[in-house]
Amino acid sequence: HGTPTSDLSDDDLRDGLSDALKKLGTRKRVMAVPPDFTRFHSRAGLLTQQAHAYYGDALTDVLPALGTHTAMQEPQLQRMFGDIPRDRFRVHDWRERVATIGEISADEVREISEGCVDYAWPAQLSTYITEGQHDLILSIGQVVPHEVIGMANYTKNLLVGTGGPDGINKSHYLGAAYGMERIMGRARNPVRELINRAASRFLKDYPVVYVLTVVGIDENSGTKVRGLFIGDDDDCFYRA
Repeated sequence: HGTPTSDLSDDDLRDGLSDALKKLGTRKRVMAVPPDFTRFHSRAGLLTQQAHAYYGDALTDVLPALGTHTAMQEPQLQRMFGDIPRDRFRVHDWRERVATIGEISADEVREISEGCVDYAWPAQLSTYITEGQHDLILSIGQVVPHEVIGMANYTKNLLVGTGGPDGINKSHYLGAAYGMERIMGRARNPVRELINRAASRFLKDYPVVYVLTVVGIDENSGTKVRGLFIGDDDDCFYRA
């Protein structure tokens, strides 16, 4: 649900997520992957709290998608995630605790990048995901303009937000080489194509559902939630 003029309340977000989760049926081991505090206004914190209220102890892990950022501190956790038990939170170690789950060949990356770069790209994930044996992974976040991938979130939240050194650095270098001026604000571009293509091949055995918000600015009253899109495929992202 969403339009450029929609104004979704916190209750609308809670109800929308609950309705979607009901359609998924019973789950016993759930992970939430929200952004960190740099995306506080995404409402991902509220949605993660709602996931915890819905699943209770079945929400076993919360893994903020730090990328290369530092771990969230207690004041940030409290403001963004409220009273979710702290023993559920995991800290992404992008240097060490990652696994390579597949690779896009150099020939394919060269084709995707229109010849701007010539190297293979590894699809990498936190081992909290690869070894977690979850029956649901909720990737939560905001679709918003981004200088490296055009529009942030969707598959980027996992393959970059919980990725490793090569996956992060080589995807960012691709964006720089192709030209950030040609990427910013565009949902379709070489970096997005690379990561979506990798996700379609290497994430297909992971039970991922994307929970995407769109947040806009009202000149008189600050941020407004314009959309909530929940799904497991490209259509969810491109509608957002």
